[in-house]
Amino acid sequence: MAHDRTLKFDAAIAPSALNRIPALAERAEDLGFSAVWTSETQHNAFLPHALIAEHTTRLLSGTAVAIALARSPGDLAYSAWDLAAASGGRFLLGLGTQVKPHIERRFGMPWPDSPVGKMREMIAAIRALWRSWQTGDRLNFRGEYFKLTLMTPFFNPGPIDHPEIPIYLAGVNTGLCRLAGEIADGFHAHPLHSARYLREVVHPALAEGAGRVGRDASEIALSVSAFVATNEEERTFVRSQIAFYASTPSYRAVMALHGWQDTAEQLSGLARKGAWDQMGGLIDDEMLATFAVVAHPDELGAALDERYRGLVDRLSLYRPFTLESAPGPWKALIKVLGEVD
Repeated sequence: MAHDRTLKFDAAIAPSALNRIPALAERAEDLGFSAVWTSETQHNAFLPHALIAEHTTRLLSGTAVAIALARSPGDLAYSAWDLAAASGGRFLLGLGTQVKPHIERRFGMPWPDSPVGKMREMIAAIRALWRSWQTGDRLNFRGEYFKLTLMTPFFNPGPIDHPEIPIYLAGVNTGLCRLAGEIADGFHAHPLHSARYLREVVHPALAEGAGRVGRDASEIALSVSAFVATNEEERTFVRSQIAFYASTPSYRAVMALHGWQDTAEQLSGLARKGAWDQMGGLIDDEMLATFAVVAHPDELGAALDERYRGLVDRLSLYRPFTLESAPGPWKALIKVLGEVD
């Protein structure tokens, strides 16, 4: 793990109608955030970034995340290429696999035998398209999942000024961490993490993947979204979010590292019964303090700085940035944590 990581403080934009994005982007840039990220929950993850590019001059923006396995490599490549061109190279392409029920039942797409394998090929295919557009080289990508061999001038957008578009992968477990170490520019760690999990699981897996191809692990930017709780209402909310995520088998390794497998099993049982209102009660104060930064509002910036500086490269809060947010608390955090690109 690199110990001289420069910490940059980002904002997670709340799921918003497109007509609210320009004002959100302008406010985020004025306050001094380094980047803004969009998710793919209630809205498309890409569309806001055209507006962000138009209404800002410095701010980076990226997807955290766009669902890769719900799309084709061509769709992702064209979207990112256009946004990189429009923003002058300020766009970050963050991709995630999602989980099987969402891919099959929310997006209506097939779930692959190997999500990590398909993601590996997806990124190689995207980069093959970008390379073809930038250099004019013949498109000839042939893999297990994708075959891309047709690119005539009519469909070729041509070269852009900033063709090296950073790709971030998102995940929890070591498979996607190692893949990011091999082929990505950054990694989005899941909000259900602890500092220990980042040190003992995420960083070694990134380094292992990087080592496979002779890269230095410091080349991969680690981005995290942090749970924070500054009052009783937030503590209740964060307990429920931790419980929700910890009930999912895919995230079991995070609980297991701390010896809380039994609690995770109990949470899974409650989730199967639909007893969502009971789950947060299983997250005790030790678990809360492990997975969230619990601090008085005046001390939150220092507490975040203590936990994450030197451990990650990009930090945002699991607290949406909205037009209704009071600017004062954000300014206080940016004063402590912010470093503009």
